[in-house]
Amino acid sequence: MHGLMLAGTNSNVGKTTATMGIMAAFKARGCHVVPAKTGPDYIDPMFHEFVTGEPSVNLDTWIVDPERIKTLYARRLKADDLGIVEGVMGLYDGSMSGSEVGSSAFLAKTLGIPVFLTIDGRGMAASAAALVMGYVNYDPDLRIAGVIVNRIKSQSHFELLKNAIETKAGVPCVGWIPEDPDLTVGSRHLGLIPADELPKLKETVRRAGELTAAHVDLDRMLELSEITPRTGRPDPFAACAGAYSDLTVGVAWDRAFNFYYHDNFTALKTLGVNLVPFSPLDDDKVPDGLDGLYIGGGFPEVFGEAFEANAAMRRDLKAKLEAGMPCFAECGGLMVLTQSLQNKGGARHDGIGFLPATTIMTERLQHFGYVDVAADFGGRTYRFRAHEFHHSRVETFEPVPEIYTVTKRRASGEQTWGGGYVKAHTLAGYPHLHFYADGADDFLIAMLECARALKGARL
Repeated sequence: MHGLMLAGTNSNVGKTTATMGIMAAFKARGCHVVPAKTGPDYIDPMFHEFVTGEPSVNLDTWIVDPERIKTLYARRLKADDLGIVEGVMGLYDGSMSGSEVGSSAFLAKTLGIPVFLTIDGRGMAASAAALVMGYVNYDPDLRIAGVIVNRIKSQSHFELLKNAIETKAGVPCVGWIPEDPDLTVGSRHLGLIPADELPKLKETVRRAGELTAAHVDLDRMLELSEITPRTGRPDPFAACAGAYSDLTVGVAWDRAFNFYYHDNFTALKTLGVNLVPFSPLDDDKVPDGLDGLYIGGGFPEVFGEAFEANAAMRRDLKAKLEAGMPCFAECGGLMVLTQSLQNKGGARHDGIGFLPATTIMTERLQHFGYVDVAADFGGRTYRFRAHEFHHSRVETFEPVPEIYTVTKRRASGEQTWGGGYVKAHTLAGYPHLHFYADGADDFLIAMLECARALKGARL
């Protein structure tokens, strides 16, 4: 069994391009690549799946207990698999100043996997060795197994860097990736890439894989990445596996709504919940026979015109929610429950119209980063960690009960705000929840119990 992390010295070093090329190259060789992403980002895992054909999971050691992270990682790997984890930001950048928790390095140490460090080799010679030495010596407990040099133009330049790095830093230089502007994927969400551009993206992936295979010693990487998976805390839902097989939940899934942690679906399926996908953009009504709705995030504001045009779906969703169907909505899901969505250009499009509020897109981020959430639900307070990232704010026309108290911790102090609007049996808020986070697991069970009780009352 093999596992490795592809990390960078810093953001914008070409780590995502290198990851795409490495994944594509190993897949072309017949390896079963099992992808994952460090941290809470939704977009990179979509590209992982596009390249490998396998779902990518988020491994976040700040939101989820590292002992559970071990279990989430280990259970996905089989004997002949190659697990590839893409890092986040710079190798040692953690959740807060001075903390390694949440960093790529901390995750690699938690999982016991080697790191292949991507560096930008442009304009460097011996200085590259000094750079790598700094990363190697910063944390002796971290195993940096190899270096990949990105964005250089010739084999001779690579040999110069390789000699310096291996001689001075004592780390194998396993290869290089030529500078090629055509390999840049950018940061666009896959759902925002028009269908007619997808063949070009497939060609980019193919070319990245071929270039990587030609310039990176994949056999050496495999030699350096043999691992023994570590087991941690057991799956919190295993003890009640299948207990909610009487519940069917509709999941909003299309171009506008697809920001979900894959492990959240795993949790629901482990519990026996039947998941039925539907498209708020393209379907004219929600599926029949549902006991609840799960509306995740995405970019509903980008598809505001299309969503407004689907009046039948908007009417059906509003009617179902007003009739008391349980619904859990996150970020983009919250936004479409309001009366309207105003984009950055000032244009407004009708939402579902369930909440007495409007959503306004903003140029600057309203909230960004890790948060602590206290949720008052069913006579109990559930506390868990989560993540927020949104360029929008919700303005209410009349008071709406809120059950979230959200706290953002910074080196300079704490900031607290409300959230988690409740109406009928709908809960809608900006925080993105990972159901394997401590506290969020119990909160999920509580929401399912509520859905079951409401179903029983209808029978």
